[in-house]
Amino acid sequence: MKQAAGLGAFEKNLTWWVLLSMALGTILGPIFPAFFGRLAGLEWGRVNIPIAILIWLMIFPMMLQIDFSKLGEVRKNPKGLWLTLVVNWLVKPFSMAFFAWLFFEHLYAAYIEPEKLGEYVAGAILLGAAPCTAMVFVWSYLSRGDANYTLVQVAVNDLVLLVAFVPIVGLLLGVADVHIPYDTLLASVLLFVVVPLAAGWFTHRWALGKMGTAWLAERLIPAFKPFTIFALLATLVLLFAFQGKHLIHNPLLIVLIAVPLTLQTYFIFFASWFAGRYLNLSHAICAPASLIGASNFFELAVAVAIALFGLESPAALVTVVGVLVEVPLMLSLVAFANRQRY
Repeated sequence: MKQAAGLGAFEKNLTWWVLLSMALGTILGPIFPAFFGRLAGLEWGRVNIPIAILIWLMIFPMMLQIDFSKLGEVRKNPKGLWLTLVVNWLVKPFSMAFFAWLFFEHLYAAYIEPEKLGEYVAGAILLGAAPCTAMVFVWSYLSRGDANYTLVQVAVNDLVLLVAFVPIVGLLLGVADVHIPYDTLLASVLLFVVVPLAAGWFTHRWALGKMGTAWLAERLIPAFKPFTIFALLATLVLLFAFQGKHLIHNPLLIVLIAVPLTLQTYFIFFASWFAGRYLNLSHAICAPASLIGASNFFELAVAVAIALFGLESPAALVTVVGVLVEVPLMLSLVAFANRQRY
């Protein structure tokens, strides 16, 4: 199926639109605290509903491209799936623990209260142990990934998450009783995978049956592509509006936290990227596999940090910073993957 048409000059200048959206959110949040406070309070299973709707709009265009009759073909090329599993569960949590230990307990020791060092490390570990579910579809879509393959990778990751998240977090944090908020996990999977997947399946079948393959590929999918970009920018405005107080009141601390999170993101991406190239994966599989490992399931990480350490804890703050830095970092990696397309 032909890829959806691009957005021309708008898409080429996406970096500037992203920066503008981040700045706009940071400014508007403190100016209209009551309005954004009400939006932030609209939650189901600790998943913010306005953000969920915007992510749904980002995901839906990719779901339209999935050919459900060919999902079984993924087993013919399992290397990309194995790469995703190895990076997400055998490398990523432990590399994040290393970067957190190096920066928070050593390089930042003179700038952070000693009794809080452990909680900063814990917040970073929670991010590293929670592989992304929702935004993966956006990164795959923007990097021209294989929609069928990405869906299988996300589905398998979610299944592993159910059994691996708690023991890995418990091991790295030294906590015997880690409570995983299954309401958050269930809400995220339903909102970010099941609902858009079902909508995509019904729309795909209707379009093929009524209008044909050419109309689906050349008219319907390109018509929805702008929604991905606009919803992405609106998500940035909301995220930075919700967390603007942290940026304004603790700018230096935010920067300090962002450094190890940034290094982790780039390390995991490039480790996956070069491993995928070594395994001779196609670009449509290698790019999403690399982006999946680099991104995080921040809704789950934030919820667990709050449950374990409290709303105002350093651990919760680290997961919030993870929310703020992820989208700009991932867009830079999407741009790299597209420049290196092979």
